[in-house]
Amino acid sequence: AGLHRVFDLFTSTAAEPWPESATLYQPLKEDQILLSDCASSLAVQAYLRMCGLPVQVVCKANAEYMSPSGKIPFIHVGNQVVSELGPIVQFTKAKGNSLSDSLEDVQRAEMKAYMELVNNMLLTAELYIQWCDDATAAEISRPRYSSPYSWPLSKILAYQKQWEVRRKMNAVGWGGKTLEQVYEDVSQCCQALSQRLGTQPYFFNKQPTELDALVFGHLFTILTTRLTSTELAERIKSYSNLLSFCRRIEQTYFEDKSS
Repeated sequence: AGLHRVFDLFTSTAAEPWPESATLYQPLKEDQILLSDCASSLAVQAYLRMCGLPVQVVCKANAEYMSPSGKIPFIHVGNQVVSELGPIVQFTKAKGNSLSDSLEDVQRAEMKAYMELVNNMLLTAELYIQWCDDATAAEISRPRYSSPYSWPLSKILAYQKQWEVRRKMNAVGWGGKTLEQVYEDVSQCCQALSQRLGTQPYFFNKQPTELDALVFGHLFTILTTRLTSTELAERIKSYSNLLSFCRRIEQTYFEDKSS
C-alpha cells in the first residue's frame, strides 16, 4: 500500500500543470558564477524555453548549498526541487513536455551519446581550465567563487572547491593532461558536433531536442565568457556552423520578439 501511495503521489505531481511560479536557482551572475555552472544553467534555461515552460531565474550566493545534490542549477516547481539538465528533462517528460518523443530509438540513443560526449569533454574541459590551470584559478575562479564570503571562509571554500575538482580530474584520468591536450579534446568534440550538425538547423533536423539545449549552453557560454586566454573560444570559432547554431538559438529563444 505504501508503494502505491508513493506512486500515486508522483503521478499526481506529474499531472499537475507547470506553474507560473517555477524558479531556477543559480549563483550570482555578475561576480560569482563560473563558466561551467553558467553553461549548465543556460542549457536548462534553453531547454525550458524550447519546451515553452516559463521559469524565473533567481541568483543566490548560496545556490550550490541550497541544491539537494550540490549541483547547479536546480529548479523549484510546486513542491518539487530538481537539479541538473538530465533529471529536469525527466521531470518535464513526466509532466507531458518532451522535445525528443518524436525521435526513433536509434536517434534517441545517438542523442544520448552526443550528450555524454558534451558532458565528458566540454564540461570536464571547463572544470579543468577553471581549477587546474593555475593562472585561471588564481585570477578568475578562486576570487569569483569566494566573492560572497569574508576571509578566512572565502579562502577555505575556494581551495576546498579547487581540491575537490582536481581530485575529480584525477579520477577521470584528466589529472596528468596539459592545457594543450585539453584544448585538443575540445577541438575534437567540436569537430564531432559540427559534423553531426552539418547544414541542419538543429542536430535532429527541424526541431530542437535536449541535445541542442546542452550544446548551446556550453558553446554560447564559452564564446561569451572572459578567461585568461581566448584559446577555448577560438577552438569553437573554427566551426562556422556551430557559431550559426548558437546565434539561431539565441535569436529564436532568447531575444525579445516584442521589441
